[in-house]
Amino acid sequence: MPADSVSRSTEIDAPAEAVWALVSDLPGMGQLSPENAGGRWTRGATGPAAGAGFRGVNRNGARRWSTSVTVTDCAPGRSFAFDVSSLGLAVSRWSYDVTPRPGGCTLTETWQDRRGAVMDVLGKAVSGVGDRPGFTANSIEQTLAAVKRRAERG
Repeated sequence: MPADSVSRSTEIDAPAEAVWALVSDLPGMGQLSPENAGGRWTRGATGPAAGAGFRGVNRNGARRWSTSVTVTDCAPGRSFAFDVSSLGLAVSRWSYDVTPRPGGCTLTETWQDRRGAVMDVLGKAVSGVGDRPGFTANSIEQTLAAVKRRAERG
């Protein structure tokens, strides 16, 4: 199965460091994402750091499921990325790039589908989402809008 990727950007009138703090706060992401419901740091992690573990909780209507996350990139004020797996199988990679600009920054959120055939079938059954790239594009747009609102409020 070919890998899908979805990427969207938004201009935010807030400092890059403040925006990065929002997207790297995985427990708090549940307040900004329509699918993610937050979670908790694991394996001794207490915050974002390369190699940190996280147990994510997700939702779609009445459906709920959890995933395992490993932070792969953690450059404060610039970038944050993590790999998602479930049942020991790759699911996705999420990344956030923050580019400073006069008066604020540009935030780019990217999702890469890393599911094989088995996880693709299981994922559809568990999440109820048949068109993952289309669903994710909409989800990213909602998340970016929420981050923008929160960051610009200060």
